[in-house]
Amino acid sequence: MVDIYNRAQIVDENFTRFVQQEQFPETSVTWKPEEVGLDRGSLLDLFESQCISRHLDLQARSLRKKNHSYYTIGSSGHEGNAVLGKVFRHTDMAFLHYRSCAMMIQRAKQKPDSTSIEDHLLAFVASAHDPISGGRHKVFGSASLFVPPQTSTIASHLPKSVGAAFSLHRAKELNIESKIPLDSIILCSFGDASVNHSTAQGAFNAAQWISFHKFPLPLIFICEDNGLGISVETPPSWIETLFKNRFGIKYIAGSGLDLLDAYRIAKEAEAYVRKSRKPVFLHLKMVRLMGHAGSDIELQYRRPEQVEKTEQDDPLLHSARILMTNHYLHAGEIIALYESIRTQVAECALRMIQYPKLQSAEEIMSSISPKIETPQHMLLPTEKERGSIFGKDSKRFEQQGNLAALLNLGLADILLQYPNTLIFGEDVASKGGVYQITAGLSEKFGFKRVFNSILDEQTILGMAIGLAHNGFLPIPEIQFLAYFHNAEDQIRGEAASLSFFSKGQFTNPMVVRIASFGYQKGFGGHFHNDNSLAVLRDIPGIIIACPSNGADAVQMLRTCTALAYEQKRVIVFLEPIALYASKDLHEAGDNQWMFSYPAIDKTIPFGEPGVYGEGDELAIISYANGHYLSRQVEKILKEQHQITAKIIDLRWLAPLNKEALIKEIQTSKRVLIVDECRQTGSLSEELITMMVENFPNLPKIRRITGHDSFIPLGEAWKYVLPDQKRILSAALELLK
Repeated sequence: MVDIYNRAQIVDENFTRFVQQEQFPETSVTWKPEEVGLDRGSLLDLFESQCISRHLDLQARSLRKKNHSYYTIGSSGHEGNAVLGKVFRHTDMAFLHYRSCAMMIQRAKQKPDSTSIEDHLLAFVASAHDPISGGRHKVFGSASLFVPPQTSTIASHLPKSVGAAFSLHRAKELNIESKIPLDSIILCSFGDASVNHSTAQGAFNAAQWISFHKFPLPLIFICEDNGLGISVETPPSWIETLFKNRFGIKYIAGSGLDLLDAYRIAKEAEAYVRKSRKPVFLHLKMVRLMGHAGSDIELQYRRPEQVEKTEQDDPLLHSARILMTNHYLHAGEIIALYESIRTQVAECALRMIQYPKLQSAEEIMSSISPKIETPQHMLLPTEKERGSIFGKDSKRFEQQGNLAALLNLGLADILLQYPNTLIFGEDVASKGGVYQITAGLSEKFGFKRVFNSILDEQTILGMAIGLAHNGFLPIPEIQFLAYFHNAEDQIRGEAASLSFFSKGQFTNPMVVRIASFGYQKGFGGHFHNDNSLAVLRDIPGIIIACPSNGADAVQMLRTCTALAYEQKRVIVFLEPIALYASKDLHEAGDNQWMFSYPAIDKTIPFGEPGVYGEGDELAIISYANGHYLSRQVEKILKEQHQITAKIIDLRWLAPLNKEALIKEIQTSKRVLIVDECRQTGSLSEELITMMVENFPNLPKIRRITGHDSFIPLGEAWKYVLPDQKRILSAALELLK
């Protein structure tokens, strides 16, 4: 008796029965193989890839029932994308949809030593021997095939495909060594439902903006339209209506079910983009078979007749029809090929389930950060080179400056030292950014290296990821910390996870600069004064750097850039807005928050905190604005209360250098933590936990934090953020 809910079995049995009966789906395609450039051998090759993909789907579900497999989102119905693996070069970098199995199998055939069936099965069973992710997730990816892994392609990969495509011409212009051949095309595939995501719309808009400015963008957006987003139907004409007449992106559409039509339009798209270097939206109409995944019961939300009609449009049946109509194979040969692949996949699966799995947290986490065994170092610029760039500005090296001025000089030195660095973001070019941090840099280094982005944080960070894929070291700017929330998944879900899910084979190093925190005394409200770090602190693998003054900022920025260049790290560099222009520390005119520009070879080592003062009576731990205020309190304690306090500037907020902090406070009788972030989710929680876990005899501990509130407009900020009075009062209470 047939189980009507087991659609995988029904689809499988239907194929054999329909081929035997020559019961094939209708098609409006009238092309002959030779008319589209295919011959018998090529069609058989494509059909083989389709059959392998289908049997991998079936095997994944079979293994799941035996608790050997952990992933059942399949590619059934999308096997027509095998043509993409034949039409495009394996060096055309591809950011792929999770139904791209047939394409990956066909693409792998361009490499004679490929073991694609084994590779896919190792991923299904989460084996530590999986060549791309090492058992961390079932992803399509391969370093040798130029396919960075995607963990969940709900449009989050589209912005970086734009960045990768943009990088090709920019690398040529700047004579940067490109990891991707300069005549390549970037491919990006996704489902019809993903088109509706704001991230996708941002990527399409960015591509149009680039096209409008006549910059080359060799990119093909591949929409594999099966008409369903899990259970939500996409209207039949929705994608065509959105994209047929969209400015700047050529629309090419056809059947993804019929190999002849799919091959024809893929070749058309490839020829157009390869020659014109302009983007294409390739619309492939497909079907989805066997539900969204193994756990998805399609009959719960679709009528039986709908499901059956879809199953009769099976792309493998379309391919069988083409093979038989053109007398390349007869029915028995097609079924024999189909069954031989079933046997091949099943026998391989029996071997693959024997391979070891990940066995420890240490093994799992070993790829969170890239492991670069022989890092390349960039030489410091010579004085002659610096003189040619800075000219009359060289005199600024001898003057003291505030945080903004010294950062500006520091960024110029980095642009000079690292030819592959690019600075971009909203208003960073001629205007120099809202706070003038990048003022004059576009004039010194040109608008190809320091340039304005569109007003979209997802695009800014996505472009950075794509550029980093091709040998650039991006330094994108996010205008305010609150704006980062619009695009946080580009760091959390994309940039930070890439090394983890590729065993370090792919990296996207960058230094993300963000104007941060509060204390702007009346300006902006909560969108320009954001004091929450929680969204950043829980992202594995990233480094969070946070200077409190200009001299530290320059030296830390040099360290961050070196870490990104040499160790391929993803770094977020938080700059306290309120201290950009600060000159004085204790009283007007004292200029004690002005600093000399550090010598070109001076850096602050990663993780090293700043320590000011000494003594065991009281240690104050803080960062950024809190450190500035704590330094003011330190002077009051000394002069008015005869108390000597040690002030510790964390500088590196993640990962915390706990060993260094413990060393500094292990003899302290009292510890005050000054954390301007909100109490809930603040760094103070981790610091107190660290002391509880590591000190057998705890010091007296107290913390001053921001309130669990947004920051209001006007002078009311002072009621929700730590200030000098609260810090001093807390210190004196501890000292009683």
